[in-house]
Amino acid sequence: MTKSSKRPPAGLPDKDTLVAFLREAGSAEKTDIARHFGLKGGDRRALREMIRELEAEGRLGKRGRKGFSEAGALPPVGVADVIERDGDGELYVRLVEASPDAPRALLMPDKSKAAPGLGDRVLVKFQRGGEGWEARLIKKLDVGTNRVLGVIRKSARETRVEPVDRRSKDVLLVPQAQSGDLRDGDLVLAAIEKGDHRYGPKRGKILEHIGKEDDPRAASLIAIHAHGVPTGFSEAVEREAEDQALPTLKGREDLREVPFITIDPADARDHDDAVYAARDEDPKNEGGWIVWVAIADVAAYVRPGSQLDREARDKGNSTYFPDRVEPMLPEVLSNGLCSLKEGENRACLAVRMVFDKDGRKTDHKFVRGLMRSHAKLSYEQAQAAIDGQPDDTTGPIMEAILYPLWNAYHAMLKGRLKRSPLQIESAERRIRMAPDGGIASIEKRASLEAHRLIEEMMIQANVCAAETLEQKKTPLIYRVHDAPSQEKIFNLADFLSTIGKPWNKGEPGTTKRFNKLLDETRDTEHADVVNEVVLRSQMQAIYSPENIGHFGLNLDRYAHFTSPIRRYSDLIVHRGLIRALNLGKDGLTDREIAELPAIAEGVTMTERRSMAAERDAMDRYIAAYLEEHVGATFVGRITGVTRFGLFIRLEDTGADGLVPVSTLGSEYFTHDDRAHALVGERTGKRFTLGRMVEVKLREATPVTGGLVFEMLSEPEPRDPNAPAPRYGMRGRGGDGPPMRGKNRAGGPKPRNGAKPSGGLKGVRKGKRK
Repeated sequence: MTKSSKRPPAGLPDKDTLVAFLREAGSAEKTDIARHFGLKGGDRRALREMIRELEAEGRLGKRGRKGFSEAGALPPVGVADVIERDGDGELYVRLVEASPDAPRALLMPDKSKAAPGLGDRVLVKFQRGGEGWEARLIKKLDVGTNRVLGVIRKSARETRVEPVDRRSKDVLLVPQAQSGDLRDGDLVLAAIEKGDHRYGPKRGKILEHIGKEDDPRAASLIAIHAHGVPTGFSEAVEREAEDQALPTLKGREDLREVPFITIDPADARDHDDAVYAARDEDPKNEGGWIVWVAIADVAAYVRPGSQLDREARDKGNSTYFPDRVEPMLPEVLSNGLCSLKEGENRACLAVRMVFDKDGRKTDHKFVRGLMRSHAKLSYEQAQAAIDGQPDDTTGPIMEAILYPLWNAYHAMLKGRLKRSPLQIESAERRIRMAPDGGIASIEKRASLEAHRLIEEMMIQANVCAAETLEQKKTPLIYRVHDAPSQEKIFNLADFLSTIGKPWNKGEPGTTKRFNKLLDETRDTEHADVVNEVVLRSQMQAIYSPENIGHFGLNLDRYAHFTSPIRRYSDLIVHRGLIRALNLGKDGLTDREIAELPAIAEGVTMTERRSMAAERDAMDRYIAAYLEEHVGATFVGRITGVTRFGLFIRLEDTGADGLVPVSTLGSEYFTHDDRAHALVGERTGKRFTLGRMVEVKLREATPVTGGLVFEMLSEPEPRDPNAPAPRYGMRGRGGDGPPMRGKNRAGGPKPRNGAKPSGGLKGVRKGKRK
């Protein structure tokens, strides 16, 4: 009889009991097992032999240096790496200290936590699922620190990954075993391997091949992966989106005879809002207007708790690039049933607003309806019609639709001007793509009255949503914007004193006070710089279940309601209205109400993620466009002043780049943060924020989006009201301080194209308020 068939000694567990213990414990060392079963002396020796037999039988496996676990089992809690993303976008993890044949686990989505990406290290709970192991995220560890998105650079001796992030210094050496199929210029996602990296480059492991450096879509692909923007949809979500019925009048008000129209960008693929206006026939409201805003009823198709809803919440919003869109909802909805297409029946949630002749809103009412758009117009098309150039589409609807819309807007404008929202001007640029995927042109976006009309009508509809939910005591997610901090006001006052525009530091920073400042300087040489500094003094808007008002719009209560196709926050507000007004059974659930703080935090994060990705892609596309113009001269404006250089924005393209302080000549320039200027220590000459200058393009690096300029303009004369130069007016050969290298004044030279914190960018019109 073999030892394995003998009955275990007293106190020693049998094999099944031992395996069951390890299954429950996850893993344990021999001493822990012996202690658990109270084994001593000979029993401990028998335990070691039993463990060896179980290993030989394939029932136990090693865990770490001394531990054991059931073969193919995972511990209750463990540290794991995200190792794979399948075709459906699902992520898989593997224990950090697991053997190569250890099982992977499907990472289950968690709405309350930011999703990790490939290469991230995570702390997870493991459990057996119906089709294998599942992992539930506890928290991310070392988020983003062990991943590098980069470009393959091959030589005869080695293969390296050069990061596309202009701030990163993590050049990775790729093992020969992984480099065979890689080609120079490949875009890859790599993980930094553990080890001693004090000498030579770090070593990396390729996680994913993304594309090619010279792919026309490389800019958006890099931005998507660098910022972790979710892409695509699972098969289950696509099926759920396709399995939707056409809307009917059941439970809806028939609005199909109301002549709604949509006004959108010329290249818009989805239409989530439609408008209509008419004179109010109520004799008590002489000169007043009825304004309708109808919004796609996304809540009818994306229901709480569905797979479609979970992925929409994970995405948080749509992300827009010059060459593509990563939508929040599948195209069958975003460009289909939820798009208010001309001539087609569409489910909507609409608000009927009443304004008096002075633009004061006196009443509003929400209805769930069935509408039909009577015309699809672009902003330019509608504006041309109002300016006296109608076409075949706009001509027949001038009297009945377009003139009433504009007249209603002009009445609403009186109320807006009285409210005095912040009037900061922000130039926007648009990249037009060529058919081959290249860049055809970079253009300034025209600011039309048609833009402002739609914007104001959407703002008022958003106000109505917040007011209704508050009145019905239904929790909601507000769009809030805090007033500038005292520190920001003090900094603003310090700067304004340098251009002779006094601001009492005890004076509150109201929108009317800011607008007064902007009006006073609008036609002066300081107009642009004051606009820049006022913009920098503002806080960022966020989503919150707690209301603090919206400073920039000067509104006491405000919620996003008008874009549920591309913003999850708006979908939550729609569900709140459905619940509050008893408009259906698909309203906000009790569970969602309990999760509102987490939802608000999540959609704020996804919005900032998208904004960063959009901004990075724009920088890379512009750098690619300008790469052929290295050596050319341009006119630009100084939009940022830092200790390491000047940031320049070109007038024609809106491109942002750096003039390093080390290239400004032999003089030592110090950073005067109060005056937003670099000031020469010997001469007192200055480069100041907002000044127009001429620069030469020295470097354009599309893969990082970096632009480096050379300053051609001379500095301004010394400010006569400023203190005398620290070392007098001595020249370079005089008795001034010794130079400590070309970059003495500015500290370390940044990598090409580095940006200052708080850099200014235009915001897509109507999308971020």
